[in-house]
Amino acid sequence: MLKTILSIAGRPGLYKLISRGKNMLIVESISADKKRFPAYGSEKIISLADIAMYTDEEEVPLRQVLEAIKEKEGTATASIDPKKASGEELRDYLASVLPNFDRERVYVTDIKKLVSWYNILVENGITDFKAEEEEKEEGQENKEEENKASE
Repeated sequence: MLKTILSIAGRPGLYKLISRGKNMLIVESISADKKRFPAYGSEKIISLADIAMYTDEEEVPLRQVLEAIKEKEGTATASIDPKKASGEELRDYLASVLPNFDRERVYVTDIKKLVSWYNILVENGITDFKAEEEEKEEGQENKEEENKASE
């Protein structure tokens, strides 16, 4: 699901990929206005599936961080306001969901963006952050359990 959710540098919010054209993408705002417009190749566009957070050992995919926030908040919006919270409060919040994040390479602005993206996604009913491979594996495990139960 996160493969089709995009962040465009210089534009606030998140966007859903609708279609591809020559040298451009047609995107739609995830927010309530659902405004569509072209995003050109000269703009810095990145899929949320391609983003990772630095930790002390390795990089953790954004989907895992979003999933951890979802578990902490119970699929509700974040309990912290990224616009009003201090830098230390934001760091403490991220430490509660990703304890070993790299405090030198993950900036306060990154945490603000993470929390605001999470809130945008949840407010618009997008709460499935798992990778497609994980969903397939879970589906297979569920089928195997059902088969064992029916035997």
